[in-house]
Amino acid sequence: MYYCCAITDKGIRPHNEDALLIHRTVLTEGVTEQKLSNPFLIAVADGVAGEQSGEIASSKCLKMLKQISFSSRVNMEKKLTTIHKSLAKIGAKQEHTRNMQTTLCAMGVDEHDMLYSINVGDSRLYRYRNAELLQLSRDQSFVQVLFEEGVITQEELQHHVYKNIIFPVLGNTDTKPEFDIKKYSEKILYGDILLLCSDGLSDYAPKSEMEKILALQIPMVRRLQLLTELAMKHNCSDNITVMALTRLRDTN
Repeated sequence: MYYCCAITDKGIRPHNEDALLIHRTVLTEGVTEQKLSNPFLIAVADGVAGEQSGEIASSKCLKMLKQISFSSRVNMEKKLTTIHKSLAKIGAKQEHTRNMQTTLCAMGVDEHDMLYSINVGDSRLYRYRNAELLQLSRDQSFVQVLFEEGVITQEELQHHVYKNIIFPVLGNTDTKPEFDIKKYSEKILYGDILLLCSDGLSDYAPKSEMEKILALQIPMVRRLQLLTELAMKHNCSDNITVMALTRLRDTN
């Protein structure tokens, strides 16, 4: 069994372009928590700033994703291609939805408790283990390429003027996105926290302060509330979504 909780908040924005999925539940505002039996999918989607109807793209993406009966046998590349094409088709129908796009960061646990990650864009997946927060996903962004090529430093990456330039994501009408799908060779350990978030958290909350909050011996929902408050404390100007997944001990 697993436990998952999540928060999505519009922050100082007039509306929320983020959305989240826990198994069959899609949420566009508020707090949710569930106990889950494998297999399942969880995900965070962030409507792309600067494009029209990002909130429609993110919620529709996750509503299509929740229809997938996830397992080790599912061809996620094929499923994501279908979602991408559907979003592009929907976006082309009306002027106010034209070229609507969304990032996607998802985690799957299959029938054998094995882990899978899916990343398109710059929403993030982290693993918190032994008091350290490690980023597992790779940002599909211009500044990430500059950093990997040694053109900019880690500190410059966080505040670069082109930080918001990301590669094509779901719904892009010009170019098909690259789906970064990984299967991990290990299961979630007891005590691990898998953290998914939109850039409203990762762009504003310092890693060291996130680690201090995750180390607190308080309910997970409260820790996520503190992470959201941390981003706001650091002048977050974006929507904020954060989700945590842990493994429950067998009490039998």
